[in-house]
Amino acid sequence: MENQGFVSRAKTATVKFVKRLLLVLLGLGLAVMLFLYFGVFERGVMAGKVLRIAEKGVIFKTYEGQLSREAFGTLKGASPLAETYDFSVESSETEVLNELQAVALTGERVNLHFVKRYMKFPWRGDTRVFVTRVERSSQP
Repeated sequence: MENQGFVSRAKTATVKFVKRLLLVLLGLGLAVMLFLYFGVFERGVMAGKVLRIAEKGVIFKTYEGQLSREAFGTLKGASPLAETYDFSVESSETEVLNELQAVALTGERVNLHFVKRYMKFPWRGDTRVFVTRVERSSQP
């Protein structure tokens, strides 16, 4: 009899421990996912000319763009080297999208304010870099 009471208490304690452990792991997993989703790794500004801005995707429609950053060589009179940089724009940023489409058509130089996230998700975009603001440059 006494042996059955011990087994019953041990089983109840084990089930309670496993439930608590699963709740703690679920909470930690949720905290990590929220950090990866909303966390910002880097903030900055890129300067250049917007080459394209397009809506892409089969299941998840995202807005993707490409910026041409011209860097001049170390030699005088050398032609500029064009480096392209890919970025994404969140769908809720309609003002930024309209501004990017306008500057892509005119070919003017812009400063793109961006945030770089820790991880990319398919419903957010193809890159970890998201443009948050477009600033038209006064330089040609």
